[in-house]
Amino acid sequence: PMATNVGGVPDQPQSEHEIDQVSQNQKKEEGAKRKRMKERFEVWEHFFKEDYLPSGRQATCKYCGMSYKCGAKKNSTSVLWAHISRCRIGFRHFCGVMEPRFNVPSRITVAKDCFETYLTEKRKLKNVLKRCNSRVSLTTDTWTSIQQINYMCLTVRFIDNDWKVHKRILNFCPISSHKGDDIGKEIEKCLLDWGLEKVMCITIDNASSNDTAIGYMRKKINGWKTGVLKGRFIHMRCVAHVVNLVIFDGLKTVNESVQRVRHAVRFIKQSPTRLQRWNSTYLMLNAAIELEDAFERYSEEDPHYVIDLNERDGKGSPDSDDWNNVRRFSEFLQAFYDLTLHDFGSLYVTSNFFFHELVSVAVLLKDLVSSDDPDMCLMVCRMKENYEKYWGDPEKINLLIFIVVVLDPRYKLVYVEWMITEIYDPIVASKLVNNVKDALNALYEEYRVSSSKDVNKEEVSSSKDDKTPLSPKHKKLKS
Repeated sequence: PMATNVGGVPDQPQSEHEIDQVSQNQKKEEGAKRKRMKERFEVWEHFFKEDYLPSGRQATCKYCGMSYKCGAKKNSTSVLWAHISRCRIGFRHFCGVMEPRFNVPSRITVAKDCFETYLTEKRKLKNVLKRCNSRVSLTTDTWTSIQQINYMCLTVRFIDNDWKVHKRILNFCPISSHKGDDIGKEIEKCLLDWGLEKVMCITIDNASSNDTAIGYMRKKINGWKTGVLKGRFIHMRCVAHVVNLVIFDGLKTVNESVQRVRHAVRFIKQSPTRLQRWNSTYLMLNAAIELEDAFERYSEEDPHYVIDLNERDGKGSPDSDDWNNVRRFSEFLQAFYDLTLHDFGSLYVTSNFFFHELVSVAVLLKDLVSSDDPDMCLMVCRMKENYEKYWGDPEKINLLIFIVVVLDPRYKLVYVEWMITEIYDPIVASKLVNNVKDALNALYEEYRVSSSKDVNKEEVSSSKDDKTPLSPKHKKLKS
């Protein structure tokens, strides 16, 4: 026992045993304080603690009464936080505290309000499209969800009477299949619902089923007698999709190197693959090249990195040759990436840019096909074959790509003729130039006839207005 002095203050302990005992008691008190502090999370403001239960310590929600195990290392507060985020009674309590005058509606009421808002906005857009005198252009895309349900999205682009460009989604709906007739019937149904008949062109991916859908819609629009030159320009192949096909054809030559780098990135970042997006591949390669030394160091420090990459498809980790291949390929893709950033915008007119992109890609492939690098030459040759498959035959090209450049006051017809002769063989170029001139003349004649009919209708309507009966007073003044 410790002795006390005259003032009642205990003396300092004299033995080492007493000193150790005092320090241990202080650590226990500090540990108990720390444990009490750990339990003072904000989550406990919404739960009751029940310590003396046969099943162990539990936390019970103050609002709905749901109970969860807590206190053990494996039962952290993350379960309690997750419950708060989905507790409906707790959300109602939160809304009541935040604004007592607000009554939280039911999900049926919210769904009803959303549907009424949709109908209101649909009527507004219908009135805008009805007042618009210009033709519209459509874009459609189809895909299959992970639940194996087929969907189609139909987007309209038009210019209003104030010469402003608009883009609106008309329909997003499930379809029975990806067959061309089913796609065409769904597009027809949507156009009839919106009261749209004056369609200039439909942009769609390169697939045989889509060709069937375009043929179906061409017959319907010609039946409505609203097509231009009997639907001659209605089929517009998606330029972005063609560029995607061209690039992926060249990607096959360096596919193994790209796969090794992709697997290395996935091991570290655990990101999902996007095999159908070449721009994602370019951005991934561009970022990985900057960290080449880090990947080399990682292979030396982490044995699981090498083991996992060797077991995955047996490709292994990327070596120096792989990094050289992807570096050359990334530099090559940068030109395509810069083009797509400029030409594939949705908030401004891009139709007059496509011909320039077509020329830029052709010139780029033409310059690189004679490269000293055999791997680069092989890759470009494969891409050039795919390029000519879609844009090499004048019969498969929508001539609107050239006509919109002719209508651009900065270029005119002479520029288009010169650029066509630069990227095509003389025979093909001559045929394509003649096709552009014939289409331009036919298009002008089509609009000239239709505009003269509109003028005659206005004159007839105005003459009918002038034939109103005159009053006796006006007859006297007229005589």
